[in-house]
Amino acid sequence: MIRMSHVTKTYGEIEPALSDINLEIKKGEFVFLTGASGAGKTTLLKLLFCEERGDHGELFINDRNIFTLKEREIPYLRRTIGFVFQDFKLIHRKTVFENTALPMEIVGASRKEIKKRVQEVLEMVQLLGHERKLPDAISAGEQQRVAIARAMVNHPLLLLADEPTGNLDEMLSLEILELLKNINAFGTTVVVATHQRHAISQIASRMVTLLHGKIVSNGKSE
Repeated sequence: MIRMSHVTKTYGEIEPALSDINLEIKKGEFVFLTGASGAGKTTLLKLLFCEERGDHGELFINDRNIFTLKEREIPYLRRTIGFVFQDFKLIHRKTVFENTALPMEIVGASRKEIKKRVQEVLEMVQLLGHERKLPDAISAGEQQRVAIARAMVNHPLLLLADEPTGNLDEMLSLEILELLKNINAFGTTVVVATHQRHAISQIASRMVTLLHGKIVSNGKSE
């Protein structure tokens, strides 16, 4: 599903944020990106989401080189990708239902379709009954679940998560990772960037470790 070939990305600094990255992720895989702060995890996710473009190399998603996409084509690619942020990025004046529904509204789904699908994903993340609540009225763990529901509402083929447990305690972190694992079990390819190795050790999965913008290990988590 994803193939990166000799990808390099710099921001003007002496050392590139990513250097000669070669990586393949198959459809339906669950992959952790690990490494210290500044290792290149977030940059790699930004390339996958077309928020940034590489300086060199090729990046294919479903056999399409996304580095060559025209600007007008990027929104259509993003409809197949869900993104979960560490700081949730919920709109605090909108309810749980409204936050979750937003991606469907953007693509012009009908009210009937929105209601049905939002109910489905809120049930999936165990938030039925919270639809009318504002984000400030629910816990941090519940806010992250809303962010996951929003990312899943348009049936993405690929789910990206950037430090989704970074603001949560260990128990909540494991709950969120188990939720992502359950989503993966239904066929969605999941890529999670995290530095929390204690959480990774609880989830059997593939782990790709970055150091100074380079892949230094690529195998099963222990």
